Parts: sequence; structure tokens; C-alpha cells
Amino acid sequence: MRAVITVVGKDTVGIIAKVSGYCSEHKINIVDISQSVLSDLFCMIMIVDIKNSDIHFSDLVDRLDMFGKTLGLDIHTMHEDIFNSMHKI
Repeated sequence: MRAVITVVGKDTVGIIAKVSGYCSEHKINIVDISQSVLSDLFCMIMIVDIKNSDIHFSDLVDRLDMFGKTLGLDIHTMHEDIFNSMHKI
């Protein structure tokens, strides 16, 4: 089972380390990652494998959202199937 995590916010040092560290703590494997900085805006998309995660998907969505708020970032997590369905037309 895979998920798509998007992270958007003001660019600061260590965003990737903090988000990837959170994933590591919960046994979430990062399969692919892309990030860019536009002016001072940080944007990152991660494809992650959550089959070995120690937390349920719905809890992961809520916890990453809360974690993002503590960092001043918007972190949105979506199941890969829903992401793909939304982008099929």
C-alpha cells in the first residue's frame, strides 16, 4: 500500500530531514521524492510505502497534518489509489 505525501510551506533548513525522520520513526519507506523551492516557498511530493507502518492510515493522515502544523507546513497525505483516481480523466 502506497500513499502520496505533499508538503508545502515557507522554506527553512531541515524540512526534508524532519518529514523523512517522522516517516522513518513509523516504518514508512520513502519510495520516491521530489522537491523544489520557488522563491521562498518549499514544495515536496513523496511517494511512500506504508505497508509496514506502525500506525493506521487514517491516523497517519491526522498525525502528519498535526506534525506539519508544528513545523508551520501544510502536510497532506492521500492514499495512492485515490490520488490516481482523481487524476484520471
